[in-house]
Amino acid sequence: MSTPGILLLARADGSGVATSFSSAPLNARDPFAEARKVAWRGDDGVSAGVVRFSGDALIEDFPYSETLVVHAGHVVLSSADQTLELGIGSSAVIGRGSRVTVQASAGSEWAFCAVDVENAPARPGLTLLPAHLWLDPSATLEPPILIGPAPQCRALSLFDDAVTEFKVGIWDSTPYQRHGRAHRLHELMHLLEGSVTLADEAGVEVTVNAGDTVFVAKGAFCAWTSAVYVRKVYAVK
Repeated sequence: MSTPGILLLARADGSGVATSFSSAPLNARDPFAEARKVAWRGDDGVSAGVVRFSGDALIEDFPYSETLVVHAGHVVLSSADQTLELGIGSSAVIGRGSRVTVQASAGSEWAFCAVDVENAPARPGLTLLPAHLWLDPSATLEPPILIGPAPQCRALSLFDDAVTEFKVGIWDSTPYQRHGRAHRLHELMHLLEGSVTLADEAGVEVTVNAGDTVFVAKGAFCAWTSAVYVRKVYAVK
């Protein structure tokens, strides 16, 4: 099991990140095998990292549910009567058990968060995560954790697997600051708008800007400071 932390997976401008990756399939059925670069692998079935894949692949039975955010190239996903064309900054979920065709142009790369729970039932299908949707008001943070006024938050859930407790959607917030605490869930965040600085227990900061993707492991100490409006894709378990 990896050590919980704040792991920057990919920058919008393609510049390098300090996160360590290992080239390894998530399991024997991983369709991307050594093309998968893993930054986090937990003992609860949650993994995160990047995939660098070019070419075509037909997966008869996708082995887990996976959120992907394209950072380079062009990726086309096809399953049943669904076809999703994903350019840079686009994101989607491939449901567990999907029969899916993946077509990736040369040099394609995507950040991912996958959930692999043994004996979980199939949840087939593709879910697009559009950046610009109308969001519903959601709960704000509790006062003891906040530094300053409470933000106004909104969210929309787009993928919710009750069996594996994997939830994916869009969230936004007005600026706010909060004290650090142990992150309550595993979370992949892809910033659609704005900028946020996350800090660990040692005070080491990671600034995440629009177009960047970061993973915060469950239990990782994480403080939040955003001076501007933030909108993000989230994938949590």
